[in-house]
Amino acid sequence: MKFIDEAKIEVIAGDGGNGVASFCREKFRPFGGPDGGDGGKGGSIWAVADRNVNTLIDYRYAKLHRAGRGENGRGSDCYGKGADDMYLRMPVGTLIVDKNTGEHIADLTHHEQTVLLAKGGEGGWGNIHFKTSTNRAPRQKTEGKEGEHRELRLELKVLADVGLLGMPNAGKSTFITAVSNARPKIADYPFTTLHPNLGVVRVSHEKSFVIADIPGLIEGAADGAGLGVQFLRHLQRTGLLLHIVDVAPFNEEVDPVKEAKAIVKELKNYDQSLFDKPRWLVLNKLDVVPEGERAKRVKDFVKRFGWKGPVFEISALNRDGCEELINEIYSYLETKRAEEHRAEETQMTEEARGISSIDPDDPRFKVID
Repeated sequence: MKFIDEAKIEVIAGDGGNGVASFCREKFRPFGGPDGGDGGKGGSIWAVADRNVNTLIDYRYAKLHRAGRGENGRGSDCYGKGADDMYLRMPVGTLIVDKNTGEHIADLTHHEQTVLLAKGGEGGWGNIHFKTSTNRAPRQKTEGKEGEHRELRLELKVLADVGLLGMPNAGKSTFITAVSNARPKIADYPFTTLHPNLGVVRVSHEKSFVIADIPGLIEGAADGAGLGVQFLRHLQRTGLLLHIVDVAPFNEEVDPVKEAKAIVKELKNYDQSLFDKPRWLVLNKLDVVPEGERAKRVKDFVKRFGWKGPVFEISALNRDGCEELINEIYSYLETKRAEEHRAEETQMTEEARGISSIDPDDPRFKVID
C-alpha cells in the first residue's frame, strides 16, 4: 500500500429537517388543534482513531464527505427521523487542522479516540411548540439549521519512541532491519527509503519500543531539497533521536564530520523543538575500518564534530554493538517514562490539595444561619 501522510478533505454535516405547520383533521375532533412535528437532526461527522489504519490514502482520493439530512416533520405529532452520523476512521497520530483558520481541531493520539469534526444542524420546530392559550391555531414553524461545513488538512505523524536521522546511505535502513521486525528496501544507492518505516524492537519477551526511519536528509533539506524534509514531522513525537553517521564512506572526498554538521543545521532550521530533543550519536560501518584504526577515527570524529553527548560504535551489517545500543535506549525510555509518571502524580496531588484547602475566613464559604 502506498504511504500517504497528508490529505485535504471537505466535511459537510447534514442540515436539520424543517418543522411543519399542521392541524388535526380527525373525525369527531372539530377543534383538534395543531399537530405539526419537529424536523429531524442532521448527521454529524466524527473522526475516529484506528490503530489498524496506517495511512491517509483513503482521504487522498475521497475528498468530500457529506452526512445525511434530517427528515422534515409531519402531521399527527410525527417528528422527522434524524440522520445517521458519519465516522471517518484515521490512523493514530493524525493531526486535524482547519484549512482556512489554521485551528488545530484534534490530535488523535490513542486508539478509538473520537472527535467531532462537523456538527449536524438541529431540526426545526413544528407548530405544536407555538400553541398558547391565546393562539390556539398557530401557523408558525421554523426551518432546520444548516450543518457545519469545514475544509480540513490531515497530517499524519507516526507514533514512535525513537527516530533515526542521517544522510542517505548512512545505514539507517540496515540498522532498523538488524534490530527490529521492519524490512525496508536496502540498496547501495541513495534514497532507497522513500517513506517512513516503523519497526518494533524486542528487548525481551515483555520489553519493546518502536523505532522510526525516514528518508535520508541532505544539505538544504529544510528548504525543500531531497525527500527527508517531507517526513521530518514524523520525528516530532519521538522521545529520542539517533543520529547515524557513516564513518567510512566509499568516496574518500566526503567528510563525515561536514555531513553530520549539515544534518544538525537542517534539523535546527526545520524546527527548534525537534533540534532540542535528546539526540545520541551512532557511528556506523566500523566493520569497514581496520580494527587498529577504529579508536583513532572515532576519537578524531568526536573531537572535530564537537560532540558532548552519548556516542555508540556499531556495525549494523554485522550487528556489532547493536544489542548494547538497544538496551541503553530501553533503559533511557523507561527512566523517562517513570519521571513523566511521577510528574503527573505530583501535579494531580497538588491539584487535589488545592481543591481541599479551603480558607474558613473566605467570605464565599461562610455559613449563613
